[in-house]
Amino acid sequence: MTTATHHTQLNSSIGGTKNVYHWNFLDKQYRVVYETVGAGNPVLILPAFSTVSSRTEMKGIANILATKYQVTVLDWLGFGESQCPPVDYNPVLFQQLLGDFVKSVFNSSIILIAAGHASGYALKFAQDNPDIISQLILIAPTWQGPLRVMGLPDGVRNGVKNLVRSPFIGQGLYYLNTTPSFLHLMYKRHVYVDESKLTPEFIAQKHQITSKEGARYAPAAFVTGAIDPVANREEFLQLLDSISIPVLIILAENAPPKSKAEMEAMAELQQVQTVQLRGTLGIYEEYPSAVTEAIQNFLNI
Repeated sequence: MTTATHHTQLNSSIGGTKNVYHWNFLDKQYRVVYETVGAGNPVLILPAFSTVSSRTEMKGIANILATKYQVTVLDWLGFGESQCPPVDYNPVLFQQLLGDFVKSVFNSSIILIAAGHASGYALKFAQDNPDIISQLILIAPTWQGPLRVMGLPDGVRNGVKNLVRSPFIGQGLYYLNTTPSFLHLMYKRHVYVDESKLTPEFIAQKHQITSKEGARYAPAAFVTGAIDPVANREEFLQLLDSISIPVLIILAENAPPKSKAEMEAMAELQQVQTVQLRGTLGIYEEYPSAVTEAIQNFLNI
């Protein structure tokens, strides 16, 4: 049983009003941080899941849109500044969180923007609540965690997840995968096109996100595919095909081949609009002006 509870105001991170949504799930309460900036019709932005997932990645898009809209950006449970409890992170949990959050915070229909892995959750929510979502934007959408992209079987991925969750060994493994040098390598390979933007300060900010207590639990679920919102491409495309509201997909021109193949399969569907822009998996953070221009053109149709 889940019920919406009170919200607490905190200091800002993207220039808006920072709040805590106190979420009740399975008889426990968790702190979920979100931030709202601007005024106008409501927009909700869902950051991509990643080891360094944070609403701050959406700062550029949020601040441009905030000149015309009231923009809310969420930190998923287990990521960013939200609480990082050692719970079983799975699709049911995140789908429930999204539903409860939207119904607690908004009292009219909203525009929903989701990046990366959050796209599947946004699609499922839009499918179940067509009256709540007026328009849907998916930025560099993906549906499978990195180890599934690499083709590792279920048993191996589950073993890795449990190992990272374990005390001592898990903390050590997580530490090795979140050192500044490793983060720089990952950003250079998959996330950013322009390596000159990966300054020591930038990487230090990302590293800080990984250093909080409990930070490894949710990323372990993401990396191993435990929070993949669908099981395969066909299921994702069926979900996308079932949506009757206007959908824009922003394709990342420089995305890794397997991720780009998924995006291109989505683009072939008749009822979605697509725009292809320079950028890879972090296109929303690296090129916020171009991405937001595409979003605004879509919203103004």
